[in-house]
Amino acid sequence: MKRVFMAIVDYLREMDKLLVLLAFCLTGAGLLTLYGCLTYFNSGLRSFGVQVAAFAVGMVAAVVLSLIDYHTLARLWKFHLPVALFLVLLTFLIGTGREGADDRAWLALPGGMTLQPTEFLKLSYILTFAWHIERSKEAGNFNSPVSIGLLCLHGAAYVLLIHFQGDDGTAIVFFIIFLAMMFAGGLDWKYFAGGGLAAIPVGVLAWFFILDDTHRNRIMALFDPTMNVETTGWQPLLGRLAIGSGQLFGRGLFGKHQSVPEVHNDFIFAFFAESFGFVGAILLLSVFVAFLIRILRNGYGARDSLGTVICVGVFAMYAAQIIINIGMCISVLPVIGVTLPFFSSGGSSALTVWTAIGLVLSVASHRRASIFEQNSIRIERD
Repeated sequence: MKRVFMAIVDYLREMDKLLVLLAFCLTGAGLLTLYGCLTYFNSGLRSFGVQVAAFAVGMVAAVVLSLIDYHTLARLWKFHLPVALFLVLLTFLIGTGREGADDRAWLALPGGMTLQPTEFLKLSYILTFAWHIERSKEAGNFNSPVSIGLLCLHGAAYVLLIHFQGDDGTAIVFFIIFLAMMFAGGLDWKYFAGGGLAAIPVGVLAWFFILDDTHRNRIMALFDPTMNVETTGWQPLLGRLAIGSGQLFGRGLFGKHQSVPEVHNDFIFAFFAESFGFVGAILLLSVFVAFLIRILRNGYGARDSLGTVICVGVFAMYAAQIIINIGMCISVLPVIGVTLPFFSSGGSSALTVWTAIGLVLSVASHRRASIFEQNSIRIERD
């Protein structure tokens, strides 16, 4: 019994308690906002119950993952990656889509529930790609053209897979994770410069030959908010009106609210800002920033580059979704269907949000070298 108690004490000592506290604050705020949104618009509370259950399961998963050394989690890519990829590929055959969405990224489950496999693929991707980077660094040829080429093919495979699925918003998130992890791995600045220059002709080609009229109209609407108001510009216009009507302190959670399509999902920040005003929105952004800083802090304090790259990958996942989602709501970024972590309705997203925290906690809890590694270090020093 004493050993169990001491093990719990050691676990709590190594845990990043501030990160967990911030995550709980965001979870509480997200659930409160979703409850108010669903109640005000009479949308039913079934999805709220799913959200609560998903958060609970995610918290348990976070604890379990935090107990497992992140090296082991990364080495197990041969098991979790095939499962995640299989579920994503299954959406090409029997996938379903949300009303108004142009992608079929969900799998139907019994009881009218759905599963979005790309959410789980994010976590497997972070672990797998971090392991690939670590192996390249250990071989001493990380910045060689061959190594960079293989890493780029690795990252591009996921981005293209999600693009062909039709979920370009998630594909962009995967691409941002790829860039952040390559940077954390130590990619030479010359490759970034070359990639930046290559992005110009690639962007031109994408504009004329890859993007369809709907995507182009969403981008053009950023420069002319009155453009296509009746179609693609209607949702961001209503989102801006909702945010603006919140003024300084908001209308309250159950005050009068502007009806916005997908307000419980992609545009839930608009409901939050309308409820709690400019002050509430700034407070929420402050908590998000503190949360992201804690993730980077754990990456900085990791005992090796693998832990650092994993934390940076998780950081990039959260940061990309937060920036893109809020950017959509205030019309500085095109509407591409990216959820706001902790807030947007969706069991798969809620589960992934907390499971990803488990990866960071694993890095934090295992920042000390194991007894075998410590002995190895002593032998080398002797």
